[in-house]
Amino acid sequence: MILAAGLGKRMRPITATTPKPLVRVAGRSLLDRALDRLQAAGVEDVVINVHYLADLVEQHARRHKGGPRVHISDERQKLLDTGGAIRKALPLLGEDPFFLLNSDTLWLEGPQPNLDLLAGDWDGERMDILLLMAPTATSLGYEGRGDFAMDPSGRLTRRPEREVVPFAYAGVAIIRPQLFADAPEGPFSLNRIFDAVAEQGRLYGTRIEGQWLHVGTPEALRAAEKRFATTD
Repeated sequence: MILAAGLGKRMRPITATTPKPLVRVAGRSLLDRALDRLQAAGVEDVVINVHYLADLVEQHARRHKGGPRVHISDERQKLLDTGGAIRKALPLLGEDPFFLLNSDTLWLEGPQPNLDLLAGDWDGERMDILLLMAPTATSLGYEGRGDFAMDPSGRLTRRPEREVVPFAYAGVAIIRPQLFADAPEGPFSLNRIFDAVAEQGRLYGTRIEGQWLHVGTPEALRAAEKRFATTD
């Protein structure tokens, strides 16, 4: 599933007329880059939720050449936040663990494609969610205090208030859909599910190979453009 329904407020004025998933970095939209990654990982079907400038996002996604089959989860009438979006899309997602990508997540690959790395680390006996984690020190455009600490086994714990931790969630995960079966309909944050799973000791992380590019603002977008230019 690709989360593509956000308003992109921090990216204004770019997103006044262009939905954030269709913002281009180095000549290719963020949404196309996400679909490219999923296609390379062998994903055959992808669910995309839409809300802001929904027609543009839906039309663009369906024109993607040679990629996974696109299924739209329509949130035109009401934006459901990250957790509510998954809850609504459950009938389209099936019963197996699935990849989740934020449409604006962007990274440069390392020696192994990160979706393959994540899939290889998935262990359903120990975990219900596996997050792709980026070291804050080497990420481009990220200025926060981090999201989680990670022990040697990969188990994650949430950053305590006013403290600093070394890893940020890079916007990519593998999630067991059954976690949402009893969730109420309507808007709620995915962080509610993350925290519940962490309390049970079943939230894990995989360290990204390569570099995560956080493109939350126009300034960060320009920095990502420059970083891509150095890899060509």
